[in-house]
Amino acid sequence: MLKGKVIGLLFVGLLSLSACSSYRPLYGKGPDGLSVNQGLANISVPEQHTRAGQLLRNELLDGIGSSPSARFSLKLDIIEKTLDVSSLASSSAERKRYSLSAHYELLDSASGKIGTSGESFSNVSFDTINQPVADLTAADNARLRAAKELGQDLKLRLAAFLSTQKG
Repeated sequence: MLKGKVIGLLFVGLLSLSACSSYRPLYGKGPDGLSVNQGLANISVPEQHTRAGQLLRNELLDGIGSSPSARFSLKLDIIEKTLDVSSLASSSAERKRYSLSAHYELLDSASGKIGTSGESFSNVSFDTINQPVADLTAADNARLRAAKELGQDLKLRLAAFLSTQKG
């Protein structure tokens, strides 16, 4: 009796999944027949002029690749800030927050039109202990972690956009 109920519920579940005909995995084939990874490889990311910008660019290139004759160009405007979060009077340690934000525009290389644009950010905390080398290392590590997080978020946003594009 219990086995029949389980099979019945499984059958109903499978029927309900078949009704989701518009569901498509993000990294499957898009409406144009190309995979999202092929679309991502058609994005060029121009050189950046700050260390944070270069780290973000490297993260994007590692995740999406690049083509010299890319269909799209990704314009990035990057802002970085370091804020004091807290410090204890009884200690020389301070907690800081490194904030990396980017405004992005995905431009069609042929027409110059904006395909998609938006804002994304990453906040990473780190400690300083009034030791110059350790403090610089902690700040560099925070910058690298923020660039990785931001790069992954931008890659996901671009993939979502490209998955809906035709031709």
